[in-house]
Amino acid sequence: MSLVTRDLKHIWHPCSQMKDYETFSPLEVIKAQGCYLTLADGRKIIDVISSWWCKSFGHNHPYLTQALKQQLEKFEHVILANTTNHTIVALSETLAKLQPGLDKVMYASDGSCAVEIAMKMSLHSRVITGQTEQKYFAALKNGYHGETLATLSVSDLGLYKAPYQSACLNNITFIDVPYVSGPNDPLWHDSAMHWPSTQAQLDHIKHQLTAILVEPIAQGAGGMLVYSADFLKRLAHWCKTHDIHLIADEIMTGLGRTGHPLACQHAGITPDFICLSKGLTGGYLPMSAVLTSNNIYQLFYDDYETGKAFMHSHTHSGNALAAAVALATQELLNAPGFYQEIQEKGQYMYQLLKNIAEQTGKLKNLRNIGMIAAADLVVPNNDKTRWGYLIYQQAIQHGALLRPLGNSLYWLPPLTITKAELKKIASITALAIETIL
Repeated sequence: MSLVTRDLKHIWHPCSQMKDYETFSPLEVIKAQGCYLTLADGRKIIDVISSWWCKSFGHNHPYLTQALKQQLEKFEHVILANTTNHTIVALSETLAKLQPGLDKVMYASDGSCAVEIAMKMSLHSRVITGQTEQKYFAALKNGYHGETLATLSVSDLGLYKAPYQSACLNNITFIDVPYVSGPNDPLWHDSAMHWPSTQAQLDHIKHQLTAILVEPIAQGAGGMLVYSADFLKRLAHWCKTHDIHLIADEIMTGLGRTGHPLACQHAGITPDFICLSKGLTGGYLPMSAVLTSNNIYQLFYDDYETGKAFMHSHTHSGNALAAAVALATQELLNAPGFYQEIQEKGQYMYQLLKNIAEQTGKLKNLRNIGMIAAADLVVPNNDKTRWGYLIYQQAIQHGALLRPLGNSLYWLPPLTITKAELKKIASITALAIETIL
């Protein structure tokens, strides 16, 4: 019995229509190194999507692997409640420096859990302060914040959410977003024409809101959409003015992906909560973190009998192996000149995508921020053909793992990828588009 046959007998793959595997089997990976996946048949495939946006330094990076092995020789995991260790303290001290003012860290296991922690902290803080009428959330249209019922509630993607709508949180407000092609778009710097309608929408519900959730600057699952930094700045100012918490979901955007340590820095803002995951451990192990302020922290700090404690936990909160790799990842990110390299490679990616658009005539709505480049496929209106899926299949045949979001094609490769490898991705992408469209 083949490995794929054994796989499909038992494994329910994530975010997949399992029937698709009858005609296009899962890729049998035997090794991963750098930007490449080596398959059982000997082919090498470029991981263009950083294995769901988490492999910031590629696969099997020697420095990260060494950090993992060194921690493994000490201990692998000890309950974080009632204990501490040098690794988790050093990581926390490092993360506390990412955004001045947010120096308290709570750990969880994945991005959805981090966002849910921030939502719970916001709601719980209102209970403590007696602001119980502030119990609803707002979020951005086309946003995505996770797969739990609470995080699905504040997400605006029907394909993921529709079957569970009846169990989702009520009274979620979704805000229109002014999209841009990137930092050179005039709307990036000035969203004054767009803001009055947003402000009117928010002013109408401000007395009921506890928090607004955003994926800062770039929305991932919604199609790798980029929006105005000025809009985010105005939104953050409105939140501060009205004592509404701002939750920045930096699960995908944080830790270098947009060319800054945090995407919030494009707008010069300090939210009340920042959620990190994916690239936090370089994609080695599951881990997430919620950063918040001492002001929030102090609301919960009291005698146990008051019932103010935040009684939330995950079995693997602060897992030592994950923490060791996360700390090593921060050291790599902070290497001199690394963020400049990200910005330069990001500009090169955008130029390559523009070249494909001109060459094929099959891409529109190009956008880019840091090392994210995306565009929409030019396809017939109301056509139900899964063009993105067909391009995925074609690209695999030529050596690249693309995974379009519907008909939105994007590149989100490891930050360490070379320009030669980016050029190869562009060639394969163009060939796949020309073959299918």
